[in-house]
Amino acid sequence: MSTERSPEEIRREIRRRRTFAIISHPDAGKTTLTEKLLLYGGALREAGAVRAQKAARHATSDWLELEKQRGISVSSSVLHFEFGGHRVNILDTPGHRDFSEDTYRTLMAADSAVMLIDAARGVEPQTRKLCEVCRLRQIPIFTFVNKMDRHGRDPLDIMSEIEEVLGMDVVPANWPVGAGSDFRGIYDRLERRLVLFSGGDHGTHRVDEEIVAGEPADPEVARAMGPFASEVADGLELLEGAGAELDAERVGSGSQTPMFFGSALTNFGVRPFLERYLEMAPGPVARQSGGEPVDPVTRPFSGFVFKIQANMDPDHRDRVAFLRICSGRFVKGRQTTHVRTGKPIRLANSTLLMGKDREEVEEAFAGDVVGLFDPGLFRIGDTLSDEPGIAYAGIPIFAPESFMRVEVAGVQKRKALEKGVEQLVQEGVVQLFRDPDGGSASWILGAMGPLQFDVMKHRLQTEYGVELKLSNLPYTIARWPQAGFAPEDLRYSERIRVVKDRDDGWALLAHSPWDFDRLCERNESLVLAETPDPSLFESAR
Repeated sequence: MSTERSPEEIRREIRRRRTFAIISHPDAGKTTLTEKLLLYGGALREAGAVRAQKAARHATSDWLELEKQRGISVSSSVLHFEFGGHRVNILDTPGHRDFSEDTYRTLMAADSAVMLIDAARGVEPQTRKLCEVCRLRQIPIFTFVNKMDRHGRDPLDIMSEIEEVLGMDVVPANWPVGAGSDFRGIYDRLERRLVLFSGGDHGTHRVDEEIVAGEPADPEVARAMGPFASEVADGLELLEGAGAELDAERVGSGSQTPMFFGSALTNFGVRPFLERYLEMAPGPVARQSGGEPVDPVTRPFSGFVFKIQANMDPDHRDRVAFLRICSGRFVKGRQTTHVRTGKPIRLANSTLLMGKDREEVEEAFAGDVVGLFDPGLFRIGDTLSDEPGIAYAGIPIFAPESFMRVEVAGVQKRKALEKGVEQLVQEGVVQLFRDPDGGSASWILGAMGPLQFDVMKHRLQTEYGVELKLSNLPYTIARWPQAGFAPEDLRYSERIRVVKDRDDGWALLAHSPWDFDRLCERNESLVLAETPDPSLFESAR
């Protein structure tokens, strides 16, 4: 059992936590950056070649077999390391649009976000959507322009695009020296120094750095920049003339983003970014409970479940609930309250997560994420709290846009199918609907995109030994009718289907938004929502 901690010790531990999610469009280099941060944090001795799908090594954060086969992240993971006196918790998220619901749930557990931008492609659709989610929750965003080792767009163009498309002011904390094969380093605008990079063994080890202090026009600095001195000086002069200065308050509110340049593949710029981020990023922030803030330092232990993952260890068929600690100190073995049921539970079998790997944890603090053994008790959004009256807002879901019917006829392992579908739905892999009068024979699965169905099939096959057969349905949108809904009172077309969701609430599936517009015109009292409980989305902002 962990020893007692003084209030000052608890305060110090909480304030050194930094918990962030990395968001990006697919192929922007998110998983590569994650591994390089782990490399500099000492959690890895050597970074893997995560770009090659056939490489012998795979990203530490990508542990599902399907991720290794396809070379993409399909599930969020938690990673941690110590650096510069800080405890760093990385919430690695899928970049593909089809898994954006998992990403959204993970963003609920983050205190800040690192937005990764491909230097050649700029702002891409998924980046825009995830950035909007961050802004709705006022999550501070730090921008890392990646792949400077390839020739891309002009840095000023990328700045302008972020400001125009994402609606945030951009203030570069550093400026690139060269690009493509000539990318040499960055000029640190805040410290007024040049940082040149070399070595690194193709990104598998930390790079060597040469630091030259001084203004861009200083002879020694200009000489070190070589043929890029004039170009860098001109760019910096434009920034200075525009009066671009970092404002901690605006960064904290999400209206301004600090920008950094680098190459995660070669490690150029990774360490300067990590150091500056840890200085500027917020520690654990107060979370809302019933409209009131819960101070992370002064209040007793509390937290919420933002993810559930079954079969992380296939040999033991386990199920782990990911708990974001929001206040106070978590102590293994102590008793707390499961708020939804009102029942006391003991915090046993708790682990720190590192991708798939786990280690026993005796204590943790606000900002940390711990894994709890789940015998089927937890649901996504559940609150645990030592203090009565604490209940964090649930986690809203996205309306699915792809639907398929589960074909149960001919399935030999019917019980295994039902158990597997139930557990994976509880994880949030897909959403489950059914006809009002039907059982498992009328199951309909809803997802943001078809890749989620592929994950469902793969995991049922590998983890439960069941071959899932699905048939396409023509629906592309779901909506939830609000209080007072009665199907028999409505006039609706054959293009709209009335179903029940997993919580036995009414839901409507349609071919297109036009069908819902027409339905509402014919039924003026009908109110449709994009989530089962719209108040959750408001509470999350």
